[in-house]
This record gives sequence, C-alpha cells and structure tokens, in this order.
Amino acid sequence: MSTTPRPTDSDAGTLAVDAAFVTERLRGFIADGVRKVGFERVVVALSGGVDSSVVTALAVLSLGAGNVVAVFMPYRSSDPQSRVDALAVCDSLGISARVIDITPQVDAYFVRFPDADRTRRGNKMARERMSILYDLSMAERALVLGTSNKTELLLGYGTLFGDMASALNPIGDLYKTQLYAVARHLDLPQSVLSKPPSADLWAGQTDEDELGMRYAVVDQVLHLLVDERRSRAEVIALGFDATDVDRIVSRVQGSQYKRRPPVIAKLSNRTIDREFRYPRDWGR
Repeated sequence: MSTTPRPTDSDAGTLAVDAAFVTERLRGFIADGVRKVGFERVVVALSGGVDSSVVTALAVLSLGAGNVVAVFMPYRSSDPQSRVDALAVCDSLGISARVIDITPQVDAYFVRFPDADRTRRGNKMARERMSILYDLSMAERALVLGTSNKTELLLGYGTLFGDMASALNPIGDLYKTQLYAVARHLDLPQSVLSKPPSADLWAGQTDEDELGMRYAVVDQVLHLLVDERRSRAEVIALGFDATDVDRIVSRVQGSQYKRRPPVIAKLSNRTIDREFRYPRDWGR
C-alpha cells in the first residue's frame, strides 16, 4: 500500500477552501436541488473513499439520515478495507448501508468474454453499480447523487454512464485535494482520510499510480490551466514539469466528450442543447 500522505490544508496552497462555507453551500445545493424537482430522498454509492463519504455526509446533513440511501457494492476483488471504511462512515452518520455484491452479474457477463482486460471489466463494474443505483432510485423514489470531483471530471478519470452519472453532483466543482478539508470539517473517520484514493476496481489499484502523478500536482496544474486560464508556457514557467503539464492537457482535451450531453444532429429550429438550453428546472 502506498505510504504517500493524504493532502493537508497546507498542501492545497492556492486551492485552500473555507470548509465551513463550502459545507453550508453544498447543504443548500442538495436540499434545493432535490426538493424543487419533487423528491425528498437521495441514493448514493458509498465506496468508503473520501469522495463518496463526503457526499453521503453532506446528504445526511441536508436531508436527514432517514432520507439517504447509502449503497456499498463490492466485487470479489474489492479491498476488504473498503467495506470496513464504508460501514464506519455509516456508523458515524447514523445510517445503515445496503450491501449489494455485484460479483454474480459481472462474472456471468464475462463468462462470454474471458479475454476481456481489466479496464473493460472495471468499466462494466462501474456501469453495473450505476444500474443498481438507478433501479433503487425508482424503487425508493430517490435521486442519484454523484461522487465525481472536479479533478476526475476534467481528466476524464471515470466511466461514462458509470460513476460519472448522476442527477445532482455536489462535489463536481471541488478538486480532489480540496475535498480533504471538507472531509475533516465533516469529521469523517480517519481511515477514510488517510488511505490512498482508489476506484477499487482491481487489487492494489490506486488513482495516483494510474495517473502517474500526485493529486497535489495535478490539481495545481488544472487550477492554473482551467480556473486561471494560464497558458501551457506560463504554467511551465511557474516550475511545473513540462511532461506532466502536457499529459494533463492531453487528458483534458481527450475527455471533452465525457463532460457534455450527447451531440444531437440539428434538424429543427430549436434543437435540444443548441437553441433549447433552459436550466433543468424549466417549466416548474
């Protein structure tokens, strides 16, 4: 297991956030976003990682423990510690987790494709989990909350129609390193704060190993490129490695299709997502 320490407030530098303000703002976002479309409850995939733990805690704070359906969905290769951490989060919030093992349905599918690589299998797991969440959304009349942070969304580090899907996403404008300050403010279990971030799609997987860079570096570069609109040359002049910057830029550009609705061929005067661009609450 990686011994790289998790980010602290000082690691964030210019990305430091007022955790109390962010928490209150997101509490209102969830409560308003859920209720104005006629719902009272939410369902969230709780993996035991910091992203889903923060979202679950915010949901409980916003809507009350009785209105939050937390679902832990392990696969046979999942790290047993993930279950321990997910249940610890639920205990700290006064809710119960629903545990649904996805192994039977995932393995049944790949019996027909035994040569599928681990990325393909990981994508199937992510989409299987989201399929379960949306089934429970119908059964429980509960909106699906998203758990993808700003870093993941910008890098395309997620599965389209899998973990990137949701009705509302409260943390999509928070970089990964910023989430730790919010998690500490919410008093989440220390085990969640200290473990290496991982999608837990196969044994030993960590986000930073896959990315080949620390989140502390990635977030600073993304902030400069996206939020401050700095050029590649400006970012490199600030001391960041050119290879790292180019890899980040390439990932952002290459994953743009994941960050927008499906492109619709224009045939009428008011095509959806072109001329017809009303907010989600249009007509209410």
